[in-house]
Amino acid sequence: MTDSESVTREKAARPDRGGKRERLVQAAVQVFHEQGVERTTLGDVARAAEVPLGNVYYYFKTKDLLVEAAVDAHCAQLDALTGQLDALPDPAARLKALVSGWVGRRETAARFGCPFGTLATELDKRDDGLDRAAAKVMRALLDWVESQFAQLGRADAAALAVELVAAYQGMSVLTNTLRDPGLMAAQGERLLSWIDGIAAGRWRPGAIRPGAGLTPPSAVAPPPPAPW
Repeated sequence: MTDSESVTREKAARPDRGGKRERLVQAAVQVFHEQGVERTTLGDVARAAEVPLGNVYYYFKTKDLLVEAAVDAHCAQLDALTGQLDALPDPAARLKALVSGWVGRRETAARFGCPFGTLATELDKRDDGLDRAAAKVMRALLDWVESQFAQLGRADAAALAVELVAAYQGMSVLTNTLRDPGLMAAQGERLLSWIDGIAAGRWRPGAIRPGAGLTPPSAVAPPPPAPW
């Protein structure tokens, strides 16, 4: 083993005193969301984390490594969110809580868009593996949503999952482009109504009716505090 390899392993085994690495990763998630990966420097992340720039290089030699850590953080946040949602009593309640959580962050969406959707779109322009890592996170969301529709007895659960996630991404783009959080609130109510109709067996493909049986967001269980 070379001296450099020994030092690298010693650093890896050292405890992360003060949680600096975690602070850097969470700051990266925030800054990448607010200004995009390409516009963000390691100095921007260091300032947001209130960590000396030298410490960034201690944990992340390149920005790409920090981007990879940010994608992993989104994956962990999604796992935590779906774990909390799974504690709710039935699939419809879980899906409605997911939608209500999205709507609850509509002010942020109006300023910066969807926290993960914007990152995934930016990484999709690359072919260095980070695009595929981002796709896995989006696939995990689709798989979880599909499992909820399947528990509602829907044979078309996969198609419904795509429809729900696509609706969220679409309303996030419009809310951000038009700087109109009210748009997401209105579309969120339509999605809640749509989920109610599916749970009650009233909905068939092409049968969604604007304003039918709207459920106000206040009537849905409060969403877990996560950026998804």
